[in-house]
Amino acid sequence: MQKITPFLWFDGQAEEAANFYVSVFPNSKIRRVLRVGDAGPGPKGSVLTVEFELDGQPFTALNGGPQYKFNEAVSFVIDCGSQEEVDRYWEKLLDGGGKEIACGWLRDRYGLAWQVTPRILIEMLNDPDEKKSARVMRAMMDMVKIDVSAIEKAYRG
Repeated sequence: MQKITPFLWFDGQAEEAANFYVSVFPNSKIRRVLRVGDAGPGPKGSVLTVEFELDGQPFTALNGGPQYKFNEAVSFVIDCGSQEEVDRYWEKLLDGGGKEIACGWLRDRYGLAWQVTPRILIEMLNDPDEKKSARVMRAMMDMVKIDVSAIEKAYRG
């Protein structure tokens, strides 16, 4: 078991959300579902937590109730190798009620924030040539979903 595992608080949708995420990411699976027993909390047999993996990264989802909501203060970055991969994750995570934000960020139907980020964008933003990286930053700031060909064009000047 990893020492640090993201623990996500849901309002009754932990199992549904875990199944959705497992369907989005390759090499993913539900590891274990903990159901409420006689001692509670909640109705006996209902789902309390779901342990799952997304491409090898462990997560735990909790049915904690309506007290807390996700916001963009915490997000998950998806390292994408191509525009096709960006497009695939973008569409899948928006499916069923997600919302586009800006600069490669979106919020899925459960309210969790994701950064769908092509690897080349990070490489270009870290280029030691400040003029190139600044052009890429300006181009990215005008985007909702990242367009790899547009950031490559900005990089070239």
